Amino acid sequence: MDHSSRSTTTPANATRMVDVLVPVALDQTYSYKVPRGMELKAGDLVGVPLGPREVLAVVWAENANPDPRLHNRLKEVSEKLDLPPLKPELRSVVDWVANYTLSPRGMVLRMCLRMGENLGPERVRAGVRLVGDPPRRLTPARQRVIEVLSDRLLHGKSEAAKEAGVSAGVIDGLVDEGTLTVEPMPPPPPPPAPDPDFGRPDFTQLQRVAVDTMRALAANGTFHVALLDGVTGSGKTEVYFEAVAEAIRRGKQSLILMPEIALTGQFLDRFAQRFGVRPIEWHSELTPRTRARNWAAISEGNAPVVVGARSALFLPYAKLGLIVVDEEHDQAYKQDEGVHYHARDMAVVRAHIAKIPIVLASATPSVESEVNARKSRYQRIALPSRFGGQHMPHIEAIDMRREPPARGRFISPRLASEIRKAIEKREQALLFLNRRGYAPLTLCRACGHRFACTICDAWLVDHRFRQRLVCHHCGFSMPRPQTCPHCAAEESLVAVGPGVERLQEEAAALFPEARTMVLSSDLITSIETMRSELAEIAEGRVDIIIGTQLVAKGHNFPRLNLVGVVDADLGLSNGDPRASERTWQLLNQVIGRAGREQGRGVGYLQTHQPDHPVMKALIACDREAFYDSEIDLRERTLYPPFGRLASLIISAGDRPSAEGLGRRLVALAPRDERVVVLGPAEAPLAVIKGRYRFRILVKSARGFDLSDYLRNWLAVCPKPKGNQKLEVDVDPQSFL
Repeated sequence: MDHSSRSTTTPANATRMVDVLVPVALDQTYSYKVPRGMELKAGDLVGVPLGPREVLAVVWAENANPDPRLHNRLKEVSEKLDLPPLKPELRSVVDWVANYTLSPRGMVLRMCLRMGENLGPERVRAGVRLVGDPPRRLTPARQRVIEVLSDRLLHGKSEAAKEAGVSAGVIDGLVDEGTLTVEPMPPPPPPPAPDPDFGRPDFTQLQRVAVDTMRALAANGTFHVALLDGVTGSGKTEVYFEAVAEAIRRGKQSLILMPEIALTGQFLDRFAQRFGVRPIEWHSELTPRTRARNWAAISEGNAPVVVGARSALFLPYAKLGLIVVDEEHDQAYKQDEGVHYHARDMAVVRAHIAKIPIVLASATPSVESEVNARKSRYQRIALPSRFGGQHMPHIEAIDMRREPPARGRFISPRLASEIRKAIEKREQALLFLNRRGYAPLTLCRACGHRFACTICDAWLVDHRFRQRLVCHHCGFSMPRPQTCPHCAAEESLVAVGPGVERLQEEAAALFPEARTMVLSSDLITSIETMRSELAEIAEGRVDIIIGTQLVAKGHNFPRLNLVGVVDADLGLSNGDPRASERTWQLLNQVIGRAGREQGRGVGYLQTHQPDHPVMKALIACDREAFYDSEIDLRERTLYPPFGRLASLIISAGDRPSAEGLGRRLVALAPRDERVVVLGPAEAPLAVIKGRYRFRILVKSARGFDLSDYLRNWLAVCPKPKGNQKLEVDVDPQSFL
């Protein structure tokens, strides 16, 4: 039973009760007795018995009026953890996000406790020190260990074994002999704090106006949203660093959200140049020990600046004073599994609840943020020109109807000619194609058989580097066969269409002397590999970069002056209401990589639709024309931000079951003239991982409480049975 709204004083001699929230997929709190002598208050982290196991939980409220029938059946709180309590601000964020997204509160809490792993004091590591005489039996391995430890200082046990090239057993043997002693390793010292005055840059006159606004924003310390709207290469990062510096001076923590934190080595270097040290990182690639250490530093206030992926938004900051959302337009901020939330929007909510300023930064703001700035809900801080006087890239269209490439090729003659000139000038060229792998489709010339995923409604993508056909939706893969499985014809399989791997093959044939590199998420084995490849490009050791949207994520390539977009129309034909916006943003960001440091950048758009409004706006460098037309279209059709959307995705192991549940849901939808319910319709990706999918789209006026409508609707609907599943996505970004 959920008693979280009750809160009165409890008599001193009565048994105290508290309601706790557990980080699992449950919405309600559970009541527990408080053992005598244990002091508990809302926000404290505790251990409680739940069924047969002990689980982590958070005290959500005092329970002053427990049900007397449950008194003897309630269990006691097992222990109070020695960790800082979750502040009222964060608990309010949990409640707000759960209410808005229709997610169980326990699932939102789980993000705050970083999945509940490794909480508590850090495990003490064993160290070894040389203290005694060498053993009677001195093997070469033992001799190497003694040499490594000859300074008689304390060394980590595993590090000493690795340096000496021996197993841990050799170390243990020397301990048994009395040659070495085991001592606990002291905890590592906290990293030095960022220095707000370490590397203060020289700003242009235009930047100084923005810098002054940033400092005032951070100093004011109240809720305020600023849109830092600057063209690519205008120095947005350095400008918002000044807001971070001001927050540091005032003893406050700053959170910088980034869409692809694992790929931001250049950003971390720039941060260190400005503040003398790197910030605390937060993303899924951290080791469990580093995550535990960083979580503790954040919750104790020992992490002045955190740079993280969207999940960093839910960490328990001790004294959060500023949030920055870099590349605020990026689609990666939308979480589509578990709790469906948009990190940018929830960051604004957290800033509002915490009463702190927030900066949204982008060269291509989302339509939502652009409308908010035009309506003065957000303060626009503009940086309309590049730092150092560099010009924005010149953009030209290559009409593929008039200048097609040779048969079986995908790079037009004019683009190939310009790439050759760039290589001769010892400049870099970037070929952009937002399609991973070698080819999006493989078919048999003899019988027309197409290779499709066995459990998804999707074609298999040819990955030549891995010699496999892969489904990009479920991960299914198979070796590329030598014969057609349908007609047994030999050497009849052909790749249809290009992917980045095929583009590299073509570039190598056209420019055999050039050094090429493919940047694609399929080929990244680790963060370190990715960062070293980006460093190779920045140092000029690559002539032609061939990449997917990975290359649009804020990287700085000093020698890059030419960008060729191989299929500029690719994102315009998928039926997504946001297709025009996403294509315009992506191509702007990609072409913006060119000409950032030397020379004049140029972008070539290979397109079959040069008269499309997106292409015309790009070629004319007329962002206002694009926003005007897109905002007008959204307003006329009542799409966000002028209306609200929610998506209900119904899936099941068979088609009739999924469609049947969808039809029953629609039949029970409450009648309201402010709401339109569309569907159920088969999803564009009708089958994923063997599950059949139907979608219901719910559309309402902007000021309507759509979350409450959905909650009341679902309360009277039948619950999914068997293998049926229902997912609710408020403010959907994907329409697949």
